[in-house]
Amino acid sequence: MSDYRGYSGKSLEYLKNNNINIGESVKIFADITYSGIIMPRYEHSDDKHLVLKLKSGYNIGLGLEKIKKIEKENSDKKKIEHKVEYKKKISLPKILLLSTGGTIASKVDYRTGAVTPILTAEELNSSVPELAEIANIDAEVLFSEYSENIMPEHWLKIANKLNEYCKSNYSGIIIAHGTDTMHYTSSFLSFALSGYPIPIALVGSQRSSDRASSDAALNLIGATRFLLGCKTNGVYVVMHQDKNDETVACHFGTRVRKNHTSKRGAFQTIGDVPAFIVINDEIKRNNLKNFFKKKEYEAKINLKTNVALVKYHPGYDPNLLEKILEMNYQAIIFEGTGLGHIGKAMYEKVKKAGKRGIFLGMTSQCVEGRVRMTVYESGRDLLNLGITPLEDMIPEVALVKAMWALGNSNSVDEVKKIMLENIASEISN
Repeated sequence: MSDYRGYSGKSLEYLKNNNINIGESVKIFADITYSGIIMPRYEHSDDKHLVLKLKSGYNIGLGLEKIKKIEKENSDKKKIEHKVEYKKKISLPKILLLSTGGTIASKVDYRTGAVTPILTAEELNSSVPELAEIANIDAEVLFSEYSENIMPEHWLKIANKLNEYCKSNYSGIIIAHGTDTMHYTSSFLSFALSGYPIPIALVGSQRSSDRASSDAALNLIGATRFLLGCKTNGVYVVMHQDKNDETVACHFGTRVRKNHTSKRGAFQTIGDVPAFIVINDEIKRNNLKNFFKKKEYEAKINLKTNVALVKYHPGYDPNLLEKILEMNYQAIIFEGTGLGHIGKAMYEKVKKAGKRGIFLGMTSQCVEGRVRMTVYESGRDLLNLGITPLEDMIPEVALVKAMWALGNSNSVDEVKKIMLENIASEISN
């Protein structure tokens, strides 16, 4: 690996001329004096800045034209990571943590700034020592992917791994996951593992663990307390409730979305309140009406990905729908306007899709409320063309459910029946 990863042009020349490598501690004299560690850069960044990790954990960029002098600082001293001895307490319950990526179950090397997955229970308890007083945590890394790179094949790997532990003596299972696509994964697991005998919590963090404002530890502790005290099963997304460091919200895996790009309370239950709230040591059952009906566990870990999510908008070209038909998609989920409408310019292609035996489902772009296609003439026309209204199912959840339904059925009638069945609280009561 290059000693100057991500640097080029003037910034690379500056580092070489001063015999400075990435990962070395330096003091930079500019408008004020900065002390920190030289960090790697993105490949496509300009060549006029250095990136410095301050002792606070934050990274800053410094323009070369503002730097008066740079010198190494204690470069001959190496930081020694002290291994924390971790002893399990027999009296405590057991929790399994499966890591798929993200920062929630990662550690930061403050010399290089690299984020690496936590591989052992010792590392996990060293990172969040409070956990050792709550439960015995076993940690396992399934894979390490950014959230946007999690694909349906990863859902299958997670589900199959969870199925291996369905008869274990764990009190619950945490899945460490990147936040951006967490609700897609939680939706699939909710359907594929319906009736799973112990609770499952998907946990992420909005702020990386090297930042003072990180929510990683609180989310992880809150999820552990939730799993031990919720006295139910099902799949949940467990994240910060708001900007305060006191409350963690536990959302049904099929009723949640990420509604903010960066704030810690980004996840919200759509159309209702979170299923549980964890405040310090107290677990409050918060949603009394949408709980899963107890059922026998039967794993159905199959899916087909040839499902399209079509977000209708004024000016949508119906020929795009024709392309979907040409690609042999077997289901289309429409994200329609208002009560569940798409423009009449789409009708011909919708009719063609229906005749081909493609499942057609309607959701709404509105965050709150239900699809009701009998109110207006246009909605009734779409019903006659074979579109199935999907109540208040979140569009992304409907997409995932249609993939799962296709993988567990043999006809469009079976798919329709599955899509209208409330399996994991995806349709609110």
